[in-house]
Amino acid sequence: MRLLRWTTLFAAIAGTAAFLVHAAGYDMSDVKNVITGTAAFTNYEKEKPGTFRKITVADFPQPFATPSAGNPPKRVPRPADMWPQAPAGFKVEQYADEAALLKISGDGPDQLYPRELRAAPNGDIFLADSYGKKILVFRGVGADGKPQQTSVFADTGLNMPFGIAFYPLGKNPQWVYVGNTNSVVRFPYHSGDLKAGGAPETIVDKLPAGGGHWTRDLAFSPDGAKLFVAVGSASNIDDPDTHPSEFHRANILEFTPEGKFVQVYAYGIRNPVGIAVNPTTGQLWCSVNERDALGDNLPPDYITSVKPGGFYGWPYYYIGDHPDPRLHGAHPELAAKVIVPDVLLQPHNASLEMMFYQGDQFPKQYKGDIFASEHGSWNKALRAGYEVIRVPVVDGKATGVYEDFLTGFVTPEGDAWGRPVGVATAPDGSLLVSDDVSKTIWRVVYTGK
Repeated sequence: MRLLRWTTLFAAIAGTAAFLVHAAGYDMSDVKNVITGTAAFTNYEKEKPGTFRKITVADFPQPFATPSAGNPPKRVPRPADMWPQAPAGFKVEQYADEAALLKISGDGPDQLYPRELRAAPNGDIFLADSYGKKILVFRGVGADGKPQQTSVFADTGLNMPFGIAFYPLGKNPQWVYVGNTNSVVRFPYHSGDLKAGGAPETIVDKLPAGGGHWTRDLAFSPDGAKLFVAVGSASNIDDPDTHPSEFHRANILEFTPEGKFVQVYAYGIRNPVGIAVNPTTGQLWCSVNERDALGDNLPPDYITSVKPGGFYGWPYYYIGDHPDPRLHGAHPELAAKVIVPDVLLQPHNASLEMMFYQGDQFPKQYKGDIFASEHGSWNKALRAGYEVIRVPVVDGKATGVYEDFLTGFVTPEGDAWGRPVGVATAPDGSLLVSDDVSKTIWRVVYTGK
């Protein structure tokens, strides 16, 4: 009788959950068999498309539970029998391979470094070629799955370009903003331009630079009044109190569109490589590389909504009020202020660009979900990352669950033939992914088969 009562109770709870999901208008039928607990920690051998995971604070090991690994990937050419793997119903194609990118950019092989992808309002796809100091543009998707037109949009005034944003918001932007490692510049632009309409104008001329974490991503608030600039730390855990090089780093900075500094919008974010605004809620989100050298499974990288004035812990605390033992005792008054991120990812995943999928080519449950590239790190004995993940978003909020979506960039021997960086929605609704090792833009298409 007791077993029957418990069975009835669990059925009622499950029914209530199903009702709430249905009432929210969100189809989570593909989110099944979520791996939780310490089993959610993984490595490249276990990353399979369609696998869902959820890591929580309760799953953390103690600092230094394992040695700090020095395990940088050996980069190798893509083996003939390997190709990125996506969930059932999807196929993966090459939108542009290395030869095509070299032809467009005019770079030598050592210069070409395809990084952030960003879709313009008219559907054109902009790519930051960071080492080549260029912005490339791709138009359309032909019957062969390749771009119909390509061009070098800009090749002057650029220094390790990464972030790309269009302003004003809407269908007719007048400027393309680019985040250099030490500045923000903008190029005159009219919708459909394949080349910049004039010379770059410097908007922010003294972003902190040098040391580690050189990428600078950009985003505008929905009202167009705020320009957000993501600036990673110069170090792993240098205390800003004693290291002036960390001033205005590990922050998301707020400027006016004309480049006037307003404030530190959020702080304690070690390396917010990717930022994006949720088109449904208007809230800023970021994708973060957390600190190294605490062990294989600590601390998680993360994706989170960003609260104005929010403190996310670096360098004194990680993922809530967990003190970093290397700075133990510093700033106890900040412990209660540390915000726990929305989605905890694999430690050392090296989460890079993120975006909210707004296309119609994928099934309806993907609309509004986050896709993020996981570049993979050097600080784990068995490497993790080297994939693209999907984060289901319900009514503008993440549940903490994420999916291994695009995998297969590591050989059985553990060598990396590919590392995802940028993600963007193609004009036909397919997903584009830049890869800075194979120097390819991949295209993920839903076939339903």
